[in-house]
Amino acid sequence: MLAVHLENGRVEVRGQPRPYRPPGFALIRLLCAGICNTDLELQRGYYGFAGTPGHEFVGEVVEADSPAWVGRRVAGEINLACGACDWCRRSLGRHCPRRTVLGIVNHPGAFREYLTLPERNLHALPDSLPTERAVFLEPLAAACEILDQVALPCAAEIAVLGDGKLGLLIALVLNAYGHRVRQFGRHPEKLQIASRAGIATEAAGGPLPEMAYNWVVDATGSPEGLRQAVRMTRPRGTVILKSTLHGLIGVDTAPVIVNEITLVGSRCGRLEPALDLLNRNLIPVEEMISEQLPLAEAPRAFELAAQKGVLKVLLR
Repeated sequence: MLAVHLENGRVEVRGQPRPYRPPGFALIRLLCAGICNTDLELQRGYYGFAGTPGHEFVGEVVEADSPAWVGRRVAGEINLACGACDWCRRSLGRHCPRRTVLGIVNHPGAFREYLTLPERNLHALPDSLPTERAVFLEPLAAACEILDQVALPCAAEIAVLGDGKLGLLIALVLNAYGHRVRQFGRHPEKLQIASRAGIATEAAGGPLPEMAYNWVVDATGSPEGLRQAVRMTRPRGTVILKSTLHGLIGVDTAPVIVNEITLVGSRCGRLEPALDLLNRNLIPVEEMISEQLPLAEAPRAFELAAQKGVLKVLLR
């Protein structure tokens, strides 16, 4: 089979044997996968990664212990938890200390013709949901995670910093749940996706408001994003951190302490609410697809995904 290999910043496509399917796992044929910002950070050195990346995928099950899975189109939870620790017993396998993570930590990712995941990680996709929409399930779940972590009142006024892939999904999700979102970004053409959904947007150019919001989401993917978010947050407000970056970020903690600001780290989320939003056609994810390329052209796909102005690049 073909598989993408990432190491020392280099992306190449290699021939590899099909992966072994352990008991309890499914063997999945890739249909479509998305390149996200985490994949680009892995290329830059995040986690010291070497191997096959990719965790946003849709595939077809070709082998499984349970015959009911065979032939089903699926997406999957990316954290492979032990299933026995305190975190797993509390349905928080995403924080299992013994977990591996698809395409990120000690489990080869989805950028290959065949991949494996535990059957318990799989989510069957309805026939009515197109593959190009379904491939957004995992990043959309990450956007929905904010709703599980932060007790937002009805129609909360929320600032979202960043107009990249995740920033747009976050703004669209919060807007779909009835919150009053204002999205700040640097690319008017990207912000138009949010504007068409009824979200107030502001392109960079002037100074950002200070101490203006009780809730601010940093999805800039830049070291400056957290500092900007803190400046925009009112005393006793909350900053939700969504940027995944390689390297350390310097931040002045004085305003965080003096203004008693709460910082909330936010990562993966449950797939169920994201699947509901996709099924109900409430999030226009198709507008975020910039390019689709075959798996064999993965090096070019990574180059495209890293270019300014490009949103989601899919591998087929």
